[in-house]
Amino acid sequence: MLVAVYYSNRDVRLEERPVPTIGPGEVLVRVRACGICGTDVLEWYRRPRAPVVLGHEIAGEVVEVGDGVVHLRPGDRVVVAHHVPCGACDDCYAGHETVCPVLQEGHVDPGGFAEYIRVPALQARRGIFRLPDSLTWADGAMVEPLGCVLRGQRLARLAPGQSVVVIGCGVAGLLHIRAARALGAGPIFGVEPDPFRREVTLRVGAFAVWSPEDDVVGALQAHLEGRRAERVVVCTSAPAAVELAFRCVERGGTVLFFAPLPPTATVPLPFNDLFWRNEVTLTSSYGAAPADMRRALNLLRWGRIAVRDLITHRFALRDIAQAFELVLRPRGSLKVLVEP
Repeated sequence: MLVAVYYSNRDVRLEERPVPTIGPGEVLVRVRACGICGTDVLEWYRRPRAPVVLGHEIAGEVVEVGDGVVHLRPGDRVVVAHHVPCGACDDCYAGHETVCPVLQEGHVDPGGFAEYIRVPALQARRGIFRLPDSLTWADGAMVEPLGCVLRGQRLARLAPGQSVVVIGCGVAGLLHIRAARALGAGPIFGVEPDPFRREVTLRVGAFAVWSPEDDVVGALQAHLEGRRAERVVVCTSAPAAVELAFRCVERGGTVLFFAPLPPTATVPLPFNDLFWRNEVTLTSSYGAAPADMRRALNLLRWGRIAVRDLITHRFALRDIAQAFELVLRPRGSLKVLVEP
């Protein structure tokens, strides 16, 4: 089978490997669509693990099931979670499934940027979800990113009627806007440097959007009668966005960090302004648990959140180097899919 092996952002090589052999409880899936995540091009994060086959936003077709698998059969259309929690440790019992060591260590073999993947037994039991006929392969590839968004908003305790600022309106930020609207939050505002993405931000439901070069806080307060946002979501790895988030959040509000910063980045923390008397909460989110994936799939199935218009480019696996280049240098692009 053909696989794409990541060595660096501009060195993604096509290689031939044997189709994985499955064992008891495992499942072989033919990958039909896999999205490129922003974390796939974080070199500081990916290169230490290279060479590696990336790809964790996976939709595909069941080809073979191992002994003991009774809930799936060949031909089933599915969404596959790249990794799943054990469900039995202290972290899982506390509701922190995505920090479970089993989740962070396990993954499909070899990765979604391949023609076939082997899904280990634990993932086959807890991390494969049927894709309804009403949804496309591309829809299925959006389940994981939407699941991550839903988990982040739940941890931030987003509620109907709350004002929201989303800083960084790439795919994750746009999904946050749509998910917040579906929940009934609002008004929702965006901050985004790219003009194309600012236009899309308004189209997906933001009340207003500004460049980070604008007087964002002043404009926000003009809309909110002098107040700031009850929830601020940071969806970019720019340290300046974190500082802006601190200025945009209202007393008693919450800042959700949804994107990592470079490992050497430092950000000043105005401790007294945020915490002493103002009771601001800072929280973060990583990944999606099985329940988040299922919620995302249901929201797509019943048309509560739209994602198809966020998919702007599709590439064959053989052209994955071009796909990575587009993600690195976006030119009118949002979600980029690879279709092996």
